[in-house]
Amino acid sequence: MIAMPATAAMLAIGDELLSGRTKDRNIAHLAEVLTVAGIDLKEVRIVGDEPHIIADTLNTLRRSYDYVFTSGGIGPTHDDITADAVGAAFGLTVGEHPEALRRLAENYARRGMEFTEARRRMARTPDGASLIDNPVSVAPGFRLDNVFVMAGVPSVFQAMLGQIVDTLPAGQAIESAAFACPYGEGDIGDPLRALAKDHPGVAIGSYPKFDGNSYSTEIVIRSRDRAALDAAAEAVKAMLGEMESGAFQAR
Repeated sequence: MIAMPATAAMLAIGDELLSGRTKDRNIAHLAEVLTVAGIDLKEVRIVGDEPHIIADTLNTLRRSYDYVFTSGGIGPTHDDITADAVGAAFGLTVGEHPEALRRLAENYARRGMEFTEARRRMARTPDGASLIDNPVSVAPGFRLDNVFVMAGVPSVFQAMLGQIVDTLPAGQAIESAAFACPYGEGDIGDPLRALAKDHPGVAIGSYPKFDGNSYSTEIVIRSRDRAALDAAAEAVKAMLGEMESGAFQAR
C-alpha cells in the first residue's frame, strides 16, 4: 500500500504580483521540486502587502496542509512586512535574530558597505524561528513550525528551497505519461470519462490545443502506483486505437 503523501501550499506575497508588474516564477519551480520530492502541492494563493490578509491566509494554509512555503516580503524596505505578518499569525513578537544579524554584519563589512538600519531589517524574525540559509545573498529566510518563509527573488528562492527540501521526509514521486491525441476534447470526453472511472488510482488530464485549423488534445496520466499507471496507459492507447479505426463514433 502506498502511504499518503505529505501535502503543501504556497503563499506568494507582493502587490507587484497582483499588479502584473512582476511575473511569478517561483510557483512553477516549487511545484517541480515538490513533485520530485513526492510532496503534493495542493494550493497556491497570491496576496498583496497587507499584514492582516497575509496572517489570516497563512493561518488557514498552515492548519490545512503539512507544509506552507511563502515567497516575498523579507527584504530591507518599508513594504517588506512578511516577518511581522508571520509573527502575528503565530502570536509571536518579532526582533533581530542574533545569528542573522551576525551574518549580515559580516557580509556588509566584507564588502565595505554600511550596515544600515534598512539592511538590519533583514535580520528580523519572529521569536523562536530557525534560519534558512541563503547561499546567494546571505540574508536568510526562516522557519516556524511547518511554515518556510523565503525571498521572492527567483534565484534566492530557488537557493533557499534547495537548502530545505532534502530535510523534509521524502514521499514516493509521481510518475506520468503523456499521449498526443489528434481529436478535440469534445470528441474524447465520453470515452475519457469512462476510462477515468475504470482507473480511479490514476489522475487523468486532458489539455486542448489549437493550431489555427483544428483542435487536438494532450492526454496526461499521473500516479504513484506504477502498475496502475501502466494499466491506464494501455487503456489510453486502446481508446485512441479504437477512435482511429472508427470503432468509436465521435459525437
